Amino acid sequence: MITWTSAFATDVGNKRKINEDALLNRPEVGLWVVADGMGGHAAGDVASNAVVHPLSVMERPEALADFVEAVETALMSVNQQLRSYAIDQLEGRTVGSTVVSMVLSPQTGVCLWAGDSRLYRLRNGQLSRLSRDHSAVQEMVEAGAITQDEADHHPKSNVITRAVGAGEFLFIDSAVFAPMPGDTYLLCSDGLYNEVAEDSIRRKLGLAAEEAVSRLIDEALCNGGRDNVSVIVVKVQGAA
Repeated sequence: MITWTSAFATDVGNKRKINEDALLNRPEVGLWVVADGMGGHAAGDVASNAVVHPLSVMERPEALADFVEAVETALMSVNQQLRSYAIDQLEGRTVGSTVVSMVLSPQTGVCLWAGDSRLYRLRNGQLSRLSRDHSAVQEMVEAGAITQDEADHHPKSNVITRAVGAGEFLFIDSAVFAPMPGDTYLLCSDGLYNEVAEDSIRRKLGLAAEEAVSRLIDEALCNGGRDNVSVIVVKVQGAA
């Protein structure tokens, strides 16, 4: 049997006036979420908070599959709400948000996401990404048109291809994994990984959860802090 603890923080960054990120830390039910309101669009903070709110009051069903389905259903509903809000309040302009969420049980973990907010895992000193960016540059990398190094500095690096509220239909990706004692999971917005190299992320995730969160955000701000920065760190332990 495993247990977990978590820590979280968000910062507006050095350049933005409004924090369009929202996050949710519910270790008591095994649910964590980071949502990043689409920069440059109207009401990004409205969108990210709309994503997080229904998940903040959701009760956890006994079966993990039912919980995952409830999260997906809530996100689908938010997608329609944001579409209606854009038509009624914003003359049809796009209002949307990325989302990355993690649901944990003692045996199984599930990542659900849309957009380019990410879930990482540190296991035995190795950092891996469990989510896949829904972005223009990621599609170019997978097509072999550019390398990953080129993608990190590409002029279209901020163009996402999927988000809650961005289209009539929302397609949510999922990844299933088996958590193990000693694992550390990181949910974050692009304001973190665009400023902090993955090797530095890996090293900091070896720290205690609260210190890891603090140091990750500090480094993002020191390296420019051009965007809002949101970080959740989840530490998995074996039960005594």
